[in-house]
Amino acid sequence: MKTYMPSGKDIERKWYVVDASGQTLGRLASEVAAVLRGKNKPEFTPFMDLGDYVIVINAEKIVVTGKKVTDKIYSTHTGQPGGLREIPYKQMIATKPELVIKTAVKGMLPKNTLGRDMLRKLKVYRGAEHGHQAQQPIELKIKG
Repeated sequence: MKTYMPSGKDIERKWYVVDASGQTLGRLASEVAAVLRGKNKPEFTPFMDLGDYVIVINAEKIVVTGKKVTDKIYSTHTGQPGGLREIPYKQMIATKPELVIKTAVKGMLPKNTLGRDMLRKLKVYRGAEHGHQAQQPIELKIKG
C-alpha cells in the first residue's frame, strides 16, 4: 500500500471569512491557525502548505479574558541599544487591531519559511467590509 502525497497541482485552496466580534482572541487564533495550516483537511502533511485563505473581519471587536486588557504588553526591538518598544494591549487594540490578531495567529504557526507562507494567506480587516467578494468566501463558524 502506497502513501498518498499531494503535489502542488492537487492543492485546492478555499477562502473562509470569520467574524471576530465577541470572539476570544486565543480561541479564534488557534482555529484560524489550524485552517491556515491545513489541519482541517484529510490530506494534511506537516511539511507542506495545504492551508486555505482566511479573512478575519471586525478585528476591533475581539475580546480578551482576565486582566489582559490592562496587563498584556506587545514588545518589539529596533535593534539599536535601548530600542525596546512596549505597547499596552489597550493602545494596540485602539490603533492597530489587525496586528493583535496577526500576532496571535503568527505565534501558533511554524517558525520557518513555511509558517511565513501560511501567514500570508491571512487577511485581517478592522470593519465588516473586505475586498475579497470575488473569491466567494465561505463563512467559518468558530466555537467559543
